[in-house]
Amino acid sequence: MELFSWKDEEITEAAEKLKALGHPLRLCMVRGLIDCGGCNVKKIQECTEAAQSTISQHLDRLKNAGIIAGERKGNEIIYKVVDPRVKELLKCFFS
Repeated sequence: MELFSWKDEEITEAAEKLKALGHPLRLCMVRGLIDCGGCNVKKIQECTEAAQSTISQHLDRLKNAGIIAGERKGNEIIYKVVDPRVKELLKCFFS
């Protein structure tokens, strides 16, 4: 492996995760999900005061980046941060 091989798959994956975290609302959502251990769209909407459609779009971006996952519980979906590296990264920023 070359020292500055920017086309490396690991580098590309990390860049995609950082891009997904690069929006203030998404960063806030991920931080909140880490702090509360997971919650549903309605709770995220109440805390952020953003529109439900906006929250859903941002959740989709975070899911596609592999940062969060949703688990169905009855009629609701509980979203949680599933990437331990993201948890560690945010610990560095918000400790």
